[in-house]
Amino acid sequence: MVVGMGFWVGVKRWLRAAVTPAIFLGLVGYFSWNVTQGERGLQSYAMRREQLKSLQAELVRVTAERDTWERRVMGLRTQRLDPDTLDERARAMLNVADPADIVVPYGAGKRLF
Repeated sequence: MVVGMGFWVGVKRWLRAAVTPAIFLGLVGYFSWNVTQGERGLQSYAMRREQLKSLQAELVRVTAERDTWERRVMGLRTQRLDPDTLDERARAMLNVADPADIVVPYGAGKRLF
């Protein structure tokens, strides 16, 4: 069976008409996948938001700890020496206690600070 010239013209016309929509659909598919799954897609955005929340919570905790240490250190500065802080540090470093103190022993390796 011999195929006429009109058949090939029809195939060429069909291919020419199908190439542009195929390229467009490929581009739409590529960008759609990247919007959801890509490095800067929606899933990555949600993970970054969760990471941001956890890091902000840690920042609050660390800031509070820093403020606590700053208050303790300010009590030991020569410009404003806090007698209670000085007494606490002297007792801790010399490993002594006042007879009126209540001493609670703790295990080795479980330092308070």
